[in-house]
Amino acid sequence: MGGLKEDVDNTVDPDFDDDTLDNFGEVDRVSEEDEYDKFDDWDIQPGAEASLPWLQKTDAEVSYNSSTPIPILDDKVDEKYNTFKQFDTVDDHSDHYYSKPELWKAQVVNEPSNDWVMRIQHECEVLGKDLPGSIFVRAYKDRMDLLRAVIMGPAYTPYHDGLFFFDIYFPPHYPNTPPLVNYRSGGLRLNKNMYPCGKVCLGLLNTRPSGGCDKWNPSNSTMLQVLVSIKDLVLNGNRYFGSAAYSAYTTSGEKRSLTHNENSFLRSCRMMLYSLRNPPKHFEDFVAGHFRKHGHNILVACKDYLDGAHDGRHSLHFGMWDWRMMDDKSCSLKFRTLLKRLFEELLIEFSEKGADCDEYLSEKAK
Repeated sequence: MGGLKEDVDNTVDPDFDDDTLDNFGEVDRVSEEDEYDKFDDWDIQPGAEASLPWLQKTDAEVSYNSSTPIPILDDKVDEKYNTFKQFDTVDDHSDHYYSKPELWKAQVVNEPSNDWVMRIQHECEVLGKDLPGSIFVRAYKDRMDLLRAVIMGPAYTPYHDGLFFFDIYFPPHYPNTPPLVNYRSGGLRLNKNMYPCGKVCLGLLNTRPSGGCDKWNPSNSTMLQVLVSIKDLVLNGNRYFGSAAYSAYTTSGEKRSLTHNENSFLRSCRMMLYSLRNPPKHFEDFVAGHFRKHGHNILVACKDYLDGAHDGRHSLHFGMWDWRMMDDKSCSLKFRTLLKRLFEELLIEFSEKGADCDEYLSEKAK
């Protein structure tokens, strides 16, 4: 790919208006870093939970209490997860964001040209051979214009061990125009480049001003390049320092970066809850198996931060800046207060998926 460049958004997006509210009562604007990093979406009014997908639970989850036995999952969960193909074709696309592209004012592929068909086939061949181990893709047998991808959050970022889903649409003029990509957000804004409306701000998608190799090029840009760019540039720790205003690693900048990454870690945990409670079609086994495997490590990291540890022991989860903190080695009190609520939710969800949670369930029982 010739190396990835910083082609994500570091400025105010002209399309960021009242339609991209964070669905928690206040506008999550990014004109100033302090505004973006406020923990302003936790003051949920009574009765508002029904409008928040990440809080919505199944009937079984609603009826759960401390005396309810944790269900024992079929042993095939691990088998299905371990044999989950990186690239495969499936049938049902009914929950895909672009299943009916006309609803989103996108051009519909009615009579695809031979060039379009050959290009999509080539894209799928490349994805089938060259996907990195942290990206999984599903194509649809009767809809060549659709793909769905999941990206595992990279290590050394606040998104480590998280799952992030994207619905993809190839318009009729592809590759002269880039693919359309919608982030399955659940109404949550993950960071400055992933909006609650599902918009992904990336130069390759032409969703932000860019030039040169940062912009979509019909001759050599590919879907694989888009997915890898999202993983490496958008799901990235230290996104704070991508801003031109705070490019230098100063003491003040470190403190602001800490707040920024605390916020990102909380949002990543909320996305875990949303994925667990609302897994996309064809990825149900993958989601269950993933958090069954990684749930314990996630809880360990959360617990260390709740106890005030900030010494880099779990920098895989929290970002490369752990080792650069100067005097204050602990996370903020507000962060720990909010994380405590999420920890309780994640503990229940991971337990139901069969993750190793005995240590923390015992503590909770006491």
